[in-house]
Amino acid sequence: MRISRLAPEVATSRLIARTSGLLTVMGGLGAIALVLGSAGAMHPGAAALGPVTAGVGLVVMRWGHRIPLSGYRFLMAAGVVDIGVFAYASPTVGAAVAMLSLSAFAAMGSFLFFALPCALGYLAELLVMGAVVVVARGDVDAGVAGVLAVLVVGCAGAMAVVAHRAATAHEDALTGLVNRRGFDEALEAAVRATARTGEPLSAALFDLDHFKAVNDSRGHAAGDEMLRAVAATWTPLLPGTAVLARHGGDEFALLLPGSDGGSALACAEALRAALPHIGTSVGVAELAPGDSPADLMRRADAALYRVKSRGRGRSELDAGGQSPMARDLAAALAAGTSGGLSVHLQPVVTPADGEIVGVEALVRWTHPELGAVPPADFVPVAEREGLIGALGAFVWLAACRDARTLSEATGRSLFLTVNVSGLELDDPGFPDRVLATLAGSGWPAERTVVEVTESLVEAESTRSVHALHVLREHGLRVAIDDFGTGYSALSRLDTLPTDFLKLDNSFVSAITTSTRRARLLRSVMALADALDLILIAEGVETPEQARALASLGCPLAQGYLYGRPRPVAELVASLTAADVVDPPAVALASG
Repeated sequence: MRISRLAPEVATSRLIARTSGLLTVMGGLGAIALVLGSAGAMHPGAAALGPVTAGVGLVVMRWGHRIPLSGYRFLMAAGVVDIGVFAYASPTVGAAVAMLSLSAFAAMGSFLFFALPCALGYLAELLVMGAVVVVARGDVDAGVAGVLAVLVVGCAGAMAVVAHRAATAHEDALTGLVNRRGFDEALEAAVRATARTGEPLSAALFDLDHFKAVNDSRGHAAGDEMLRAVAATWTPLLPGTAVLARHGGDEFALLLPGSDGGSALACAEALRAALPHIGTSVGVAELAPGDSPADLMRRADAALYRVKSRGRGRSELDAGGQSPMARDLAAALAAGTSGGLSVHLQPVVTPADGEIVGVEALVRWTHPELGAVPPADFVPVAEREGLIGALGAFVWLAACRDARTLSEATGRSLFLTVNVSGLELDDPGFPDRVLATLAGSGWPAERTVVEVTESLVEAESTRSVHALHVLREHGLRVAIDDFGTGYSALSRLDTLPTDFLKLDNSFVSAITTSTRRARLLRSVMALADALDLILIAEGVETPEQARALASLGCPLAQGYLYGRPRPVAELVASLTAADVVDPPAVALASG
């Protein structure tokens, strides 16, 4: 339960119970000490207020989280009256002043846990009560009374500043919405509440389509204004229990307690319709039994990624639950290599002499009942069912270890290329995990290439591009895979962090039968050379294709002609048996 609009980060039901109860206990103990140490007599009724107050404080500490807001308001008001009664009944001036000083506790509590108007009301009550006691007693010096008033107001003001800072710590400065940190805390609280109540819970992730183009063409001020307009338009349309946050960059997150997936999808569509001039892509997911907060957001993120990769401008609801293949894949990932998963390595060569200078890591899965499952079948399942992170981690670790084994066994200075899913790249923790894997396996970052597909480039996101930049800063290189099959990568080669172009095999398959395709390939090579990129031709299957590539001066190639993907042990055996001298390595630094 949130107690205060001013300080939602601290005003939780349990924390207000414990803190208010502790302050009440301390006030009661102070009153007891005052009674025991006072030389003069005190009215028995007033003297009993100390033990009663301490007892009430203990009760509040233990069971106060069940007390409604109105109950806390009553307790605060009663506490103020108690302080006044006890101060008035105190037998000495010193005792009265000491008791009035406890008003600082009440002032701090009011500003820590209540909204500003309510807290100001309690402060006024404290000051009026203190003034009434001073006038009624007639023996408290005016200067002392002034000091007490300054003490109470000062404590209240300091706590108001602290409460305000706590309230804005989870607020996005640009839009006024909750920021990512605040959203994550709200999400965890909502998942716990759902576990208790059994009510549905859904989440949605919104991405503003082509937001980067707005910043680039009209400036960041226009982009900021668009973000503010989105927040201002959507906020009034949401139910009171919803939490709308700016998740980062141009991405918004929505939490919908009490809404199932269908209702959340309808809400997302209503929000998209409210901004007809701003394209929006949305991924929606409903909390499934056993889901953690991270699982829920991962499935929403997977749905968003599917929308972005299929053209943007719509909403998609994650189906929820795992398919039989997803369950088997999850079990295989948990079992590791004994679960049938493995990494095979395919050589990358120089066409002029066929010498191996690198390898591409390709994941393979042998299902216990289905046999060999093609990656085209199980990788999309991993992306859809939230398993791509675990699958990627397996591939990176196995690929780095196998590449090191191959390099040490053959004495060749090889480079390693690893394919990366867009969902992995969009994960803020992805670069750190890759760097940790490289460090743990002993494989050098300078001989590692991250492969991203051209479709991922078309669905470019700020986080993905940032991840590529971070990896390149640590020595890794980047390759655009399947280049030439899309339409937008060419215009972004000058802005994306790119070192290699992997030419789609449709180009290679026709270079010996089509003079136009050969000229086109020569033009692509000239483009790559002008941009200081290294070209890798994929799908080489015949000697004629290899000779054509060599005559055109293509620097690197791979395909079944040079070697199929194989386990590292087989590749080591074949290279050792061939007893080939280590060729000059292609200079990765030229990119």
